[in-house]
Amino acid sequence: MRWPKLLLFGLAFVPAAADAQALTCRAPDRVPVPRLEQPKRGEPVRNPKTTGYLLSMSWSPQHCAGVRNPKDARDRFQCSGEGGRFGWVLHGLWPETDSPGYPQWCRPAKIVPQPVLRRHMCMTPSAQLIQHEWAKHGTCMSPNPAAYFRAAEILFRAVRFPDMKRLGARPQTAGSIRRAFVAVNPGISAPMIAVSADRQGWLKEVRLCLGARMKPTRCKSFQTGLRDSRPIRIRALPGA
Repeated sequence: MRWPKLLLFGLAFVPAAADAQALTCRAPDRVPVPRLEQPKRGEPVRNPKTTGYLLSMSWSPQHCAGVRNPKDARDRFQCSGEGGRFGWVLHGLWPETDSPGYPQWCRPAKIVPQPVLRRHMCMTPSAQLIQHEWAKHGTCMSPNPAAYFRAAEILFRAVRFPDMKRLGARPQTAGSIRRAFVAVNPGISAPMIAVSADRQGWLKEVRLCLGARMKPTRCKSFQTGLRDSRPIRIRALPGA
């Protein structure tokens, strides 16, 4: 896959100024080495033709509210305050197909190099999650982890985010969350956005559906997430 050509076509929607969501972040001098990730038992290797992508973005306060121990190695940087304060973070850039059987675990994955881990810790603030995303999704898109995460970074930084404090101050629905993203991202429409929440209705993720050339596109029926009418609660940022 030729990343530069792909990104040239895919970034037509980039706004004039990116709206990064690491509210405060201090990248560590050295990132703990993650463990290798392999498919769990019963989780197949799949490598069908990629026809599109998902850019999956997580609301960090909700993730951290659900972890058992914010000082565990996997979540310390994101959730303990040692790394900073985070709003929206990148869960991953995922290859997709025209059916639910998306590509995964396409080739054996070595440990992501230390410079790549450090560069992207303020975007995806967990070394183990970075390793997981590379092993499960990135290996289906490029043989080079630096190229995969650079593509994800460019796309993530192209997204503008709504005022989450204002949204969290009143009741929301999945539809109103979609509309809030549409309002600050020219060229994006509501059918291009999927919203997910946990069982208690707390906002977890927003996903942007992308076509084969990484341009925003209408989500497929199995990608759409919650219906517009679904009530959504938004966890406040720590210290907000």
